[in-house]
Parts: sequence; C-alpha cells; structure tokens
Amino acid sequence: MLHLCSPLHFSIKTLSFFFIFFILAFFFTTLHHHQKPPLTSLFYFDTFLSSATNSTISTYLRHLTLHPHLAGTTPSLHTALYVKSHFQSLNLQTHVTNYSVLLSYPLFSSVTLHFPNGSILSLTLSEPGFSSSTGVVTPYHAYSPSGSAYGNPCFLNYGREKDYIALSAHGVKFKGCVGIVRRGGGLSRNEVVEKAAARGVKAVLMFTEGEFKQGVERGTVMSGLGDPLSPGWGGVENGEKLRIDDPLVMQRFPSIHSLPISIRSAEIILKSLEGPEMPYEWRKSMRYSNSGRLGPGPIMLNFTYQGEKKMATVHNVFAVIRGSQEPDRFVLLGNHRDAWTYGAVDPNSGTAALLDIARRYALLMRLGWNPRRTIILCSWDAEEFGMIGSTEWVEQNLVNLGSKSVAYLNVDCAVQGPGFFPSTTPQFDNLLTEITKKVNDPDSEGTTLYERWTTANRGIKIQRLSGVDSDFASFLHHAGVPSVDLYYGRDFPVYHTAFDSYNWMVNFGDPLFQRHVAVTGVWGLLALYLAEDPILPFNYLPYAAELQDYTRILSKLLEGSNISLRPITAAIQELAAAAKETLEEAKKLKEDEATDEHTALKRRILNDRLMFAERGFLDAEGLQGRPWFKHMVYGPRNDGESELDFFPGIANAISRSSGSGGEQNAAIQHEIWRTARAIQRAAHALKGELIT
Repeated sequence: MLHLCSPLHFSIKTLSFFFIFFILAFFFTTLHHHQKPPLTSLFYFDTFLSSATNSTISTYLRHLTLHPHLAGTTPSLHTALYVKSHFQSLNLQTHVTNYSVLLSYPLFSSVTLHFPNGSILSLTLSEPGFSSSTGVVTPYHAYSPSGSAYGNPCFLNYGREKDYIALSAHGVKFKGCVGIVRRGGGLSRNEVVEKAAARGVKAVLMFTEGEFKQGVERGTVMSGLGDPLSPGWGGVENGEKLRIDDPLVMQRFPSIHSLPISIRSAEIILKSLEGPEMPYEWRKSMRYSNSGRLGPGPIMLNFTYQGEKKMATVHNVFAVIRGSQEPDRFVLLGNHRDAWTYGAVDPNSGTAALLDIARRYALLMRLGWNPRRTIILCSWDAEEFGMIGSTEWVEQNLVNLGSKSVAYLNVDCAVQGPGFFPSTTPQFDNLLTEITKKVNDPDSEGTTLYERWTTANRGIKIQRLSGVDSDFASFLHHAGVPSVDLYYGRDFPVYHTAFDSYNWMVNFGDPLFQRHVAVTGVWGLLALYLAEDPILPFNYLPYAAELQDYTRILSKLLEGSNISLRPITAAIQELAAAAKETLEEAKKLKEDEATDEHTALKRRILNDRLMFAERGFLDAEGLQGRPWFKHMVYGPRNDGESELDFFPGIANAISRSSGSGGEQNAAIQHEIWRTARAIQRAAHALKGELIT
C-alpha cells in the first residue's frame, strides 16, 4: 500500500535536512578557516636561527677535545663514532665510508748544538707538560724522510727565492748548512723544504712566530692532495695501490728531512749565530730578540729524525637529509674531525658547529620540514695529512659530484678569534651578504653580523679560494663545485700545537661561544637557501666583475710586453652578458607562480645552468706540472711567491724563467688562451646552448 506524506510532514523533514546541512557546512568552513596555514621556508629559517644554544655547542666541543685524536689512531676512531652516534640519535640517515691510506708518524727525533768550546746542548723538542702519556704526538712533519744531518746552522728567513738572493748578496754560503726558517711568506711547508733542498741545504728546522713560545706547529710536508698511493682514484680498501717506491709516490715527498721547533729553541740557535748581519727588513719584522746575524755557524747542529709511513684506515661520516622534490641535487656541508693534538680550534670548533646544525635540522624535520634538495653533512678524516679523507671521496664520486652537486660549504677552524672572514667563489657574494644581515653579531649587542663586518672592512670584503688549505680544495679545484669557506678570526697563536685545547677556547677564542653561534648561523642558513630556493640564488655578475679586476691587475703586470689579453676580455664580456640574461630569466620565473610541469621544468633547466657554470672553468689537461688541479681561475701556483693569486696557469707561466723571452711570452699567451676558453665554457654553460 502506498503512503503519501502530508504537506506539513514534508515541510518539516525538508527544513530539518537543510538545517543539518547548514550546521555541517558551517562546521567544516569554520574548521578550514582556523587550520594553520602551511609552514613557509621563512618560518623554518627563523626557527633554525632561534634554536641556537651556546651551551650545546660548548658541550659538543668539550666532548670532541677530551683526547688528542690524530688521524689513524684509536682516539680518532672514537671521535668518528661520536659523530656517527650523534647523527643516528637525531634519526638522520647515517653512513661511514672507510679508506685505506698511507699516513706518517714520528718514531724518534733529536737536535743537539755543538759549541766551539766543546759543550753540547740538546734542544727540548716536545712542549712542556705534554708527554707521550698524554697522547699528544711529538712535534714532527708528516712524510718527512728519515735521516741525519750535521752542519752549521744558517738563517734563511722565510726560505723564499728573494731570501736566498739576499743571503747570496750578503756573502752567506748556505750550501751544506742546516737551514733555520720561520713560517710564512706565502710558502707551504713543502715549498720551503724543496726550495732548500734545491740549494744544497742539508735539512730544515722550522719555527712559527707567536705568543706561545713553547708551542710547536706540526704539519705535513707532502705535496699535492689525497692518498699518495692512489693518485686520482679513491683509496678504497682492497683497491689498487701504488708501491711506496713508485716514482709517482716518491715525488710527493721532500728529498731532505725537516722538523718543527719552538720559538724558544729557535732563539737559542739564532742567538748563537755569527756572520753577516740580517737585512734590516728581516730584523725589524721579527717578534723576538736574536743576534741579528745570519750564520752559518760557528756552532754545529746535529739533527736526526726517524719516522714511519704506514697504512691506516680513515673514516668519513655522513648524515643525509633526502630532498623531497629534487633528491638528486646535493648541497654539501663539510668539516674535518682529525687534529694534530686536541684540536679545539682546528678543526673541532667547526665539528661542534656541524653537530649543532644537524641538531637544528632534525628539529625542523620534526616540525614537518623537508628540504627541496638533498643536504649532506660531511665529517672528513685525515685532512691534516693533505685533505686525504675529502679528496678520496671526491675522486671516488667525481661523476656524480660533477653532475649533481649544487655547492660545497666548508668550515674548518670555525672560531679562532674576532672578525668574520668568508671566502667564496663569486656567485655566492650576494647570497652571503644577505645572510649576514639575518645573523646577530657575536661581539656587538643589537648589531647584525653584516653591520660589524662591513664596518671593519669599510665595505664588503670576501676572499677567494686559490689556496690549498682545507677540504674545499678537491671540490673546487678538481671537481668544479661552487664552494664557500668560513672562519671567525684568523692566525690564532696555538695553531697545530698542544695548546689548541678546550681551555684555550674558553679563555681566549670564544669564552661565551657566541662566535660559534654566529658561524653556525651563517653556515646553516647558506645551506637552507641553497636547498630550498626554487631557483638557485647564484649571481654570476660578481664573477664577471671579479674576472675583470683580475685582468686589470694582469695587464699592469704584463705592461710593455707583446702579450695580448684580448682573448680573456672578450670571454669575460660573454660571461657578463650570459649572467645578465640569466638574472632576467630567473626574475621572470620567480614572478611566475605557476605550478605546472612545464614551469617546473624551466626552473630545473635554469638551475642546472647555474650549477654547471662553475664546471666550465675546469680544463681537462689541468695545470702544467700539476694536472690534478683543473680550475683555471682559482688554484695553487707552482711558485708561492707569485704576485697573482688567480689565473694559476698564467701565474705559473709568468714565474717560469726557463727559455728565451719569446718562448716565455708564447707560453704565457698560450695560458691566456686556455684561461679564456675556460671562461667561455662557463659562459656557454650559463647560456645552456650549443655553439652552432
């Protein structure tokens, strides 16, 4: 039987339905409007800065410096395990990569002074209060050959070419002597020893001027980077190794032995010298009293060093934060762990900063953050022996680094004292400047780092990366990865000595750990911007401007010659035009809020061009005499006394004195063409077009 509803009954049911619908609609609309909006990158950046704690960084540094941790030793392994455990405790994807490499350790050393009256004095070579029982290694030069030398001491100043010329002009016969050299003058330890060997000096004793007269600066005298037994490839366990007597290996080591000594020991020797007076410029620049004489003699030095080169396992530790949208693009932050002694400044102020960045990134992840691109935190081993840990990894991963790495951001001695000292490849200049405006200055309340930094330098002052003095070298000079190196303070007095301890840091370097916080802020923010910005924040106009400045300096140096710089100037103009076009393209893409696949692809293509432009500066043949170094704008010079700290191929050609003037000019012109072609390659990479 069919029942029909009355009109009244139908109206009540209909009204009830609409009332319930209205209530539900109102509820969901209200809920939608009161939901928190998606967290922005700016929120995460602010949270990263605000989550800094001085005490946390201090705690990390205290733990890292409890014991000396020379690479290849058990305490060094414990430090690697500490970093690994820290990353794992933050639930970060953690990896350890091991390499089997040749390291160098001391066995025995002695220096005795034999005076004309027959008396003998043995110099104290270890630092007071630091015996072998403390775990502090005896001061030595890694990879110095073993041997003995007996001869008159002679003061060689910095051991530069012009120092030997001055000695000869004063009638000093340095051949056969034991050279006393002070560190500095732009030369590496290896260059000092090799220059001495080339002039017939039997052995070298090296001292560093500073406030701690009893401190002794350890260091390596090996040339080049990486494991000497696996030149050009990663020294993996059970992989190919050259024999230690292979000529390619032996050429990495000096031919005469050397040893570091303290200022106090150097004073004893120098005060005993006779012979011609020191040049006024030398004597004036020395920080302590001495006889003011050059030698040789009349005392004799008996110098013995015995060391061993042996295989050791070194450990690189990584934490990976996988990118959500571009997981195949890598932003790398790196710092080495190994130290000659306790390493509070060098390198563990940087390691403590890296651990704190890991902690803060993990906090952001708990709040829902995931970077657009992959971030890799890298803790390197055996840097002190010649950037071995990072170099082996770069050589092993060269193809992927060349095709996928956005940038490498290095911090070594994060805090040495006051003052901000950044070094970068120039496409970072604008980004770095903007980031310093967001970080508080550690030494001036209510002031940004930017304000203090620019006031101290009367403007922006950013150094470049031609030196081979930290782990950025393999990334930039060999793989062509845009790079940054950050320091707070410079030239600290306990460098590579047993006094580089936690106590020195809390008493002198950074008592409140505010400088650590500042460096960590800049370092971590750089990585966040590079990992998050839809379009990479690279600007190549400063690069072109820098190259123009270099060309003006080079022009003055070559003034009066028949050498033409037109190839370089034309290439720079091409790079500047490409940089300007790229900026305009980036601006349009930033303004385009479209999220379709086509727009995303255009951003990806532009980012690749911005990323690969630095690779253009590489030359496949590398620098003459040092083919492993391939960057034609920044890289080591064969002669540390060169007036140029850029265009290394050109600088090396200028410093070579062999051949006639015409032959030398032809060699310089060839290097100018090679450099110009490298700049053109960078311009073409930035344009992203084939030359047809």
